[in-house]
Amino acid sequence: MMEILIWIGAFVSLMGLAGLIWCIRTVWKARKAGLEDDALRATIQKVVPVNSAALFLSVIGLMMVVLGIILG
Repeated sequence: MMEILIWIGAFVSLMGLAGLIWCIRTVWKARKAGLEDDALRATIQKVVPVNSAALFLSVIGLMMVVLGIILG
């Protein structure tokens, strides 16, 4: 039973990691495009909620993995 929790936690954590990578790539592309200050700021403001959600997913996934290991 705890093995399932570990695998689900690993999947959730990887989804969060994918979200973080997406955020990094999006901001990096915006910086490389040479956008003006206001346009760059708008892009970053759009990425911040996704970044927070991805970080939350990564933390929850890692907590699930640790919990599965401790209880298993």
